[in-house]
Amino acid sequence: MTAGVRPALFRSFWIGGFESATHINRQGVRLDMLQATQHDRFVSEDYGRLPSVGIQTARDTVRWHLVEAVPGQYDFASLDQFLHAARRHQVEVIWNLMHYGWPADLDVYSGEFVRRFASFCGATVRYLRQHLPEARFFTPINEISFLSWAAGHVGWFHPFSNGRGDEIKRQFVRAWIAAAEAIWAENPDARLVSVEPLIHTVPPSGRPDRGGAARQQNESQWAAWEMISGRRAPELGGHPRYLDVIGVNFYHDNQWQVPGGEKIGWHLEPRDPRWVPFNRLLRGAYERWQRPILIAETSHVGSGRAEWIAELTDEVILAVSGGVPLEGLCLYPIIDRFDWDNHRHWHNSGLWDYAIQPDGSFQRVLNAAYATALRKAQARLAAIGFGEPRAEAAIGRP
Repeated sequence: MTAGVRPALFRSFWIGGFESATHINRQGVRLDMLQATQHDRFVSEDYGRLPSVGIQTARDTVRWHLVEAVPGQYDFASLDQFLHAARRHQVEVIWNLMHYGWPADLDVYSGEFVRRFASFCGATVRYLRQHLPEARFFTPINEISFLSWAAGHVGWFHPFSNGRGDEIKRQFVRAWIAAAEAIWAENPDARLVSVEPLIHTVPPSGRPDRGGAARQQNESQWAAWEMISGRRAPELGGHPRYLDVIGVNFYHDNQWQVPGGEKIGWHLEPRDPRWVPFNRLLRGAYERWQRPILIAETSHVGSGRAEWIAELTDEVILAVSGGVPLEGLCLYPIIDRFDWDNHRHWHNSGLWDYAIQPDGSFQRVLNAAYATALRKAQARLAAIGFGEPRAEAAIGRP
């Protein structure tokens, strides 16, 4: 393996992602997962733990609904403790600027949504330049494809639209483009990290892909990037410069049957032959887009966490050995989270679990099996040059 494909973009190859959804769920409740997991309360402690597990880069979120509680007025008090923690512990942050949620007064289908989002993004980057000058990685909208499906096609998220997935996706793309210009106006060196799910769907076993449904589903995963880059719907204003760094989110349930939605079991032996190894999917994404690429989210639940990170490491080694210049791997969530629609159901998916204390605080408890598997994974990847911290980024924007 040559040094030319080794990671140089982020401060560390390993990244810790904090669950930070802020959408209004199907019960009409505004989520604030940073508050619900007490990450905003204990952010300094959370960031302080990261270097102990070989992590110096994090994914976290600026909560638009708190910053712009009054239209056109920005109050960054909810962000200040994050900035202090990042400075104190020398943690580099990839900032999400919209993680599924926006101020309740905004009509997402309106031109006002695009204007106000761009203004918010510009104001946020300006504030960060004043208080955390090294901040330069931004995800304007997290998972446009998934958000469009959840909010515009199946009515799962606010505004609970049905059958309007393409319309709302185009609106999010307009907002992304406007946000990019606002971000670069404040920080010309800013990098945009576009994060989307990486999926694979197949027809039911023994049946042909009638009507091409599975093929169409697989192709649809690229639509947001095609619009952002101008390959599709050029009237939206897309251009290759807006597609900078790409991040793929991959979980154990990212492969399923179409129609029906039945998951292809990752954990079953013998494994379903329709399961496509992750290294092939990752290589396909890189070859299609030729951009700096990272695994922006991955994890498992319960006892499967250790087994998952071990197999994912096998797949990463195959991918990078085959020439994929992988820039990072984000454990997401790094601390546990509960279900968006059921606050009593915890996923047990983090590197740290919770022990609820008498005062109601969540004590972080390192999951021993996951931590052991992670150390082994880090050693294996460090042996081929993946995992050493990088103080400076070396890759330019396309």
